[in-house]
Amino acid sequence: MSQLLEDLKYRGIVHQITDEENLAKLLETENVKIYQGTDPTADSLHIGHLVPLLTLRRFQEHGHTPIILIGGGTGMIGDPSFKSDERKLLSEEQIDKNIEGLKSQMHHIFDFETASDNTPIFVNNREWLNEIDLISFLRDYGKHVSLNYMLAKDAIQSRLETGISYTEFTYTILQAIDYGHLNQKYDCKLQIGGSDQWGNITSGLELMRRMFGKTEAEGLTIPLLTKADGKKFGKTESGNIWLDPKRTSPYEFYQFWLNQSDDEVIKLIKYFTFLNREEIEALEESVKNEPHLRKAQRTLAETVTAFIHGEEALNEAQNITEALFNGDIKALNVDQIQDAFKDVPSHDYNGDDFTLVNVLVESGISSSRRQAREDITNGAIYINGERQQDVNHELTNADMLDNTFTIVRRGKKKYFVVKFK
Repeated sequence: MSQLLEDLKYRGIVHQITDEENLAKLLETENVKIYQGTDPTADSLHIGHLVPLLTLRRFQEHGHTPIILIGGGTGMIGDPSFKSDERKLLSEEQIDKNIEGLKSQMHHIFDFETASDNTPIFVNNREWLNEIDLISFLRDYGKHVSLNYMLAKDAIQSRLETGISYTEFTYTILQAIDYGHLNQKYDCKLQIGGSDQWGNITSGLELMRRMFGKTEAEGLTIPLLTKADGKKFGKTESGNIWLDPKRTSPYEFYQFWLNQSDDEVIKLIKYFTFLNREEIEALEESVKNEPHLRKAQRTLAETVTAFIHGEEALNEAQNITEALFNGDIKALNVDQIQDAFKDVPSHDYNGDDFTLVNVLVESGISSSRRQAREDITNGAIYINGERQQDVNHELTNADMLDNTFTIVRRGKKKYFVVKFK
């Protein structure tokens, strides 16, 4: 077995391989060109895209050449694979805008600087799919694809009951054309993707076999990453964890990884970092023997945040985290505070009575005026990180950050944002 395949299996990244023996031989004897496709359905990647892209980067680390396909053509159709509903069609202008966003983020994932003979190749499948007219599509490609073959695909079968348009039905043929085109133009011999892409990958291999005869091309799929409860990984209550810092700030990104459970963290380190086996096993021991230190979580958060956003963004995320842990909110600027507390319960305060007791009650922080007074005298109330034990305290502009809001903490961990008109 090749060293690369062995490492991928250790990390749990391999789900299916079309011909493992042949793939191992290729990886050991030549610089293999490998492609993975991403449709530009948004102007940013999210962490659900990262596993196949990082896998492609692992191939680059072992001397092989990544072909990064952005589906400007297939993105106008939409992949139906295991989706319950038809995708909303995007305009060509929106797709072009999305492509620029994705290309920019790919430069954080792949090595474009030190690589020489395996520098990544960017391709957009609209370039060749746009050149195929309807008659050519039917005669040159459609005649090689059996309807029975397509209907047997799990990705298609899963949509037959709920309904699938002919537009989405043809998606697997378009992806098959992609693989054939890259095979002929670049000698691409491997396509990788999530396990939901197995049907599309094997369709490409079958189309190549029928059109070009025997090829050495192979396919490899990666398990779809799920949480311990079986739900899709990378989703939170507020939505996707995006790579775009304007959608998901580096602080939120860092916190997402930092808050992973002991049960999940080693698996995620294997998937999302380039740490070697010795380093991973040391962290695994730490999880077992000293879980309170959360070394694995901190390593995961630091490594992935620095990789995607850079050291400067990581340092800021850590500074915000440290300030909040110590209750030193005033050490942060207004933008950092708003970033850190964007998902904290908030209340718009419209009253004229700015006594602390009244603000606590009207904002729902304390259940009654009596409870508010007890909370204050017991030292349970903090205003912008500073304990306030004066029951007669009245909030002034000095208590209002940016003259518009105040961070109130009740007890050890319950934070609230009070916004003033």
